Amino acid sequence: MTTYLIFGITYAFAAAAQPGPFQTYIISQTLSRGWKHTLPAAFAPLLSDVPIIALTLIVLSQVRVEFFRFLHCGGGIFLLYLAIRSFAAWRHFDAETEMDVQSGHQTLFNAAIVNLLNPNPYVGWSLIMGPMFLRGWREAPVNGLSLLVSFYATMIICTVGIIMLFAFARKLGPRVNRFSLGLSTAGLAGFGIYQLWLGITLFLAG
Repeated sequence: MTTYLIFGITYAFAAAAQPGPFQTYIISQTLSRGWKHTLPAAFAPLLSDVPIIALTLIVLSQVRVEFFRFLHCGGGIFLLYLAIRSFAAWRHFDAETEMDVQSGHQTLFNAAIVNLLNPNPYVGWSLIMGPMFLRGWREAPVNGLSLLVSFYATMIICTVGIIMLFAFARKLGPRVNRFSLGLSTAGLAGFGIYQLWLGITLFLAG
């Protein structure tokens, strides 16, 4: 069981620390809306990964590569949509503007969609987490459960850490905050364009 606990913690830390669409969205929301309304988004993987895990373990290993074409394109379009919204927040940035108290649920929902349309969890579960989980479960169910609990607990803790880190950066002043928000907006747009490029490339290659 210890092996699966260590593996789950290590892999989750590496996944959380690696720049990606989900992390970029978390950062942009922290800078534009504040940590209190972004914090629920740390739990987004618990929502989005349920269908990802089911799809990966049951179906994904048997489907053709065409599935990834639509996944990349859908994820790219949604990320560009979020980038446009983030750009609007950057353009009309006002350090004195009060945060929307209803934004927490919406942030969680959007973060879950970002993760659901992100191919990385599918690839990670089909190539790494899936086989490791099945191996542990066949040895003893507690091993598979240990892998799941350690992975998602570490992922949530790391995401909360990212939120708090950029919440601190937000207090350094409106210029730093606006500049960081601009960078995160560019990051969202960049990941969106990249996802679309991958999807279009797969379509052309097919």
